[in-house]
Amino acid sequence: MFKFCTFLTCIFFSSMVFAQNDADQGWHLKDRRTDGYFGISLEKAYNFLHEKGIKPVTIIIGVLDTGIDTAHEDLKTVLWDNKSEIPANGKDDDNNGFIDDVHGWNFLGGTTGNVTVNNSEWNRVYWRYRERFEGKQIDTSSLSRVQKYEYNIWLKARSGVIGRGPTQGRLDTLASYVDDVIFCDSFLRITLKKPEYTRETLENWKATTKRDQALKEFMLDVFDHFENEKLKNTVVTQEMKNFLEGETLKARSEKEPPVDNRRIVTGNDDTDPQSMKYGNNNVWAGDPFHGTHVAGIIGASRANGRGIDGVADAVYLMAVRCSTDGDEFDKDIAAGIRYAVDNGAKVINMSFGKSLSPDKIMVDDAVRYAISKDVLIVQGAGNSSRNINGFDNFPNPHFLFSDSVASNWITVGASDNNGRPASFSNFGSLAVDVFAPGVNIYSTTTGGNSYESLDGTSMASPVVAGLAALLRSYFPELTASETKSIIIQTASHPLLPSQRSGNAEETIEKLCVSGGIANAFNAVKLAYEFTRR
Repeated sequence: MFKFCTFLTCIFFSSMVFAQNDADQGWHLKDRRTDGYFGISLEKAYNFLHEKGIKPVTIIIGVLDTGIDTAHEDLKTVLWDNKSEIPANGKDDDNNGFIDDVHGWNFLGGTTGNVTVNNSEWNRVYWRYRERFEGKQIDTSSLSRVQKYEYNIWLKARSGVIGRGPTQGRLDTLASYVDDVIFCDSFLRITLKKPEYTRETLENWKATTKRDQALKEFMLDVFDHFENEKLKNTVVTQEMKNFLEGETLKARSEKEPPVDNRRIVTGNDDTDPQSMKYGNNNVWAGDPFHGTHVAGIIGASRANGRGIDGVADAVYLMAVRCSTDGDEFDKDIAAGIRYAVDNGAKVINMSFGKSLSPDKIMVDDAVRYAISKDVLIVQGAGNSSRNINGFDNFPNPHFLFSDSVASNWITVGASDNNGRPASFSNFGSLAVDVFAPGVNIYSTTTGGNSYESLDGTSMASPVVAGLAALLRSYFPELTASETKSIIIQTASHPLLPSQRSGNAEETIEKLCVSGGIANAFNAVKLAYEFTRR
């Protein structure tokens, strides 16, 4: 499993990102020639639109993610507001099947609470089909194509579960280490009189006692596991806790099935394609840190003089919570797509992914539904530094049991401020459509109108989703497929080699369909010409 929200590297972690700390905040919006950063040339794009006197229509973009901090100063004025719903009256005023869905919907909730951690899909798939396949002689020639698919993904899941968990000794060592991190961090908060601090804070702090020096050296060592030097201690300690929890669950996975917390909380069967209306309206449940960062990249207010500027200036952000720590369920992805489509979204962003998809048919049907309603889907390519031409990266636009590919889908890789493909980014000359800035991207986060810089294709995807929203708001006659085509045709070509570890150096030109990086200025010019033919 890989999470697109990964924004650190640690010797314990399998998904890696690399921060680039010398880039200015907001570099992803800038222009190579005038600013020196290989961003998307957004200011030039807006200047062009204003010179032509083009006015936008505001459109809705569905942010399928971990939820959104709806009170954030840079987001609260651009949230989707369901005008047909009367807030907090406990009724489904618009008869869409969702009660009090004012700013969106949470498919990971129920009447008694919310899901905050999902199990690994590897574990879920292994135990889902274990009784059917384990120890059996399977004649694959007698299986239907659906059964063959299930058998093959079970074999893949089995290879990732059996013999892959940490030993008890390693788990004990890791638990002890995490305990030390929490202990030392708590002391440092008191000593520094700061609830939050960074690596730089520690480096500049002059420890005067042996105890303080020991605390400083230990926590600096902890920070060394994370490439992004701007991360705060709160993020570092939480990531350590999360990893320990994941490793603990992994150790159990060979011996016992995962607890189906999702079904317990939501009361919904994740294998039933007929029941798509479940959950609650708490779109900020759990930790919406990731979704809040993604939302800000897309459409943080450009007119309030605070924080950051989003890519799109005429967009309402619809929060659709279908992701949390762990692997997403296909059912929640499918339900989220359908909800966004039914409630008026013209663009959907999905900054998540996994390596197995047991209910891909459900997702495929939802994507086909989005096609029928002319909705564009944008997704991050993933942070595993691998070629995904084989379509073992989910969700994806490749329809199961078919040679066809969804025409309304853009897959996005991540680039740095010099125009190089990010070392962590997945790639593929057939599977990745375009690259976009995804290293050290500054945006909104939770914690009281906060802002932080994160890395990942999670950040590159909303850059492109924001560009797609910009195009569809200023040129509303564009279809989803036309918008995709324009973004791909107008990508800029840096021709700088990759610094990807473990692979031959390649330019972006050979790593994606477009051969380049999304460029807003080029895109609006072509859209202008295209719509006036």
